[in-house]
Amino acid sequence: MHVGAENHNFEFAKKLRRNQTKAEKRLWDVLRNRQLNDSKFRRQHPIGSFIVDFYCHQSKLVIELDGSIHNDTGQKEYDGERQAYLEKILELKVLRFENSEVFNELDDVLKIIRDNL
Repeated sequence: MHVGAENHNFEFAKKLRRNQTKAEKRLWDVLRNRQLNDSKFRRQHPIGSFIVDFYCHQSKLVIELDGSIHNDTGQKEYDGERQAYLEKILELKVLRFENSEVFNELDDVLKIIRDNL
């Protein structure tokens, strides 16, 4: 789903893939190569003017991982507007997890993802 993706986002997405967070790497190790329910995920994927952490086109599923920066009031507002756009305008399902959940409750995170594929 690259429809409407802005050109500069493709280069930025490449940079993000090269500099992924520890939580992103941990989850990617489980999602890559169709390891979860034989579903193909893309990481740092451009959609419209945004880059989402993980995206499964087949299920129209976006997965976002939130670190401590996402607790900031301004960031929370931005995240909410972004999620509303992805869900209401593009009709995608967005799942949000905190980085700590990926490290401490990975089995629970994967069950939620499976249930939404």
